[in-house]
Amino acid sequence: MTSTTTRARAHRVVFPLLGAVQVTLIAAITLLAVPLPAIQREFGLAQGELALLSSGYGLAFGGLLLLGGRLADLRGAHRTLRAGLALFGAAGLAGALAPAFGVLLAARLAQGAGAALAAPAALALVTRLHPEGPRRARALAVWGTLSVSGAVGGSLLSGLVASVASWRWCLLLPVAVAAAGLLSRSVRHAGAPAAVSPGAAGGDRERLDLPGALLGTGGLVLLGHGLLTATGPAPAVAGLALLAAFTAVESRTARPLLPPRMLVDRARRVALPVILVTAAASAATMFFLSLYFQQVRGMSAAQTSAAFLPNLLVLGTGPAAARAIGRFGPRAATVAGLLIAAAAMPPLATLAPGTPWPAIVLVALPLFAAGSGLALAGATVIGMSGTPPHRAGLAGGLINTAMEVGPTVGLAVLVAIASARTAALGCPGGVAAGCGAAAVTGGYALAFGTIGAAFLLVAAFAAITRTPDRNTDAHRKEVAG
Repeated sequence: MTSTTTRARAHRVVFPLLGAVQVTLIAAITLLAVPLPAIQREFGLAQGELALLSSGYGLAFGGLLLLGGRLADLRGAHRTLRAGLALFGAAGLAGALAPAFGVLLAARLAQGAGAALAAPAALALVTRLHPEGPRRARALAVWGTLSVSGAVGGSLLSGLVASVASWRWCLLLPVAVAAAGLLSRSVRHAGAPAAVSPGAAGGDRERLDLPGALLGTGGLVLLGHGLLTATGPAPAVAGLALLAAFTAVESRTARPLLPPRMLVDRARRVALPVILVTAAASAATMFFLSLYFQQVRGMSAAQTSAAFLPNLLVLGTGPAAARAIGRFGPRAATVAGLLIAAAAMPPLATLAPGTPWPAIVLVALPLFAAGSGLALAGATVIGMSGTPPHRAGLAGGLINTAMEVGPTVGLAVLVAIASARTAALGCPGGVAAGCGAAAVTGGYALAFGTIGAAFLLVAAFAAITRTPDRNTDAHRKEVAG
């Protein structure tokens, strides 16, 4: 068998495997969502410890993504992917066997760090597998829906596993996918040699921007911690200060971790806001509807999981989105997806304690799954197409960072909006303080209305913003950094 035939066969096998890795990395965020009460009872955790455990994986994942993407560019996507999967799998095994809370928390943080290495490296390999053109657009369109699929699958799977077995099995399941990625010969055949930045002279490796890495990682982690778990504003303010310092350092560094041109690129200016808003809306919809179903409608955890089954429609969005992008272009598909997702919000923006369940389960959730999947697919194609090989890992890190930061910031803002509305309706304490269902649901409804308005605004921005021709010399210079 020739090397060309071997490589072609590897290409057919490796994309599904890389896709399974991406779904697993995202699913791991929510794998402990349902079992948290059982973990709290076993280790005797306080509420703050439980919140830190819940957010630990996401904080490490989101905070280290830019670093992971840059390492993929400098040290090779295949090598970085294998290192990330090894850390992800080993940490998952350690967490499943954890004898104490400290070990479990450290394992979740390490697992998130492994995911931050693997996710951008996997996306960089996808761009290397498919040359610029229709094949890459189809692959990236499918890839864009995988994060939503992982988030939905993680929630459903955690509920199923927790109902029939120990919570520890939730951490063992992703280890199998990590092992498959590590052992696969197809991934090794598909991996390109370590990329060398054009700026590296004489074959020397370009050095990693360590100050930028420390400031960017520290800023994102502190911001996420401040918004998700802290009781005061100090961590979030410190995170913003570090991100401001990161911006200043990057603008003056000869070889920055995040070249400013990566952000000001006209196409990426469209793609990143779409991903931020759509990822935030996905997290907020699951959060508010989970509370509504269980606290207002009195549904059990199993019934709530069943109510979210329409979200699985997103699994079929990828191939349909690829066809739509091929026919109408990624920008038109992105705008259409945002408008479809916005159309799902009116039934939720008028949410009341007695809202008929078909309006939510049979109308709003299917529309939202189809629209968000299409929007993410189109935005991923826009954000990644035309990216030169030596920037593919960093571009993947940016896209994954938007997917992680969006839920953190968006959920914090939307929870504040919902709480303010509930307080304005005469009940500042929420369900925990015995508030009436009408006041609590009124807060949720305003949050969903805000989501719908955000979709419309981003759709208008994407529609009027012209994206550049990816094949021109000017644009190649623009994204080369």
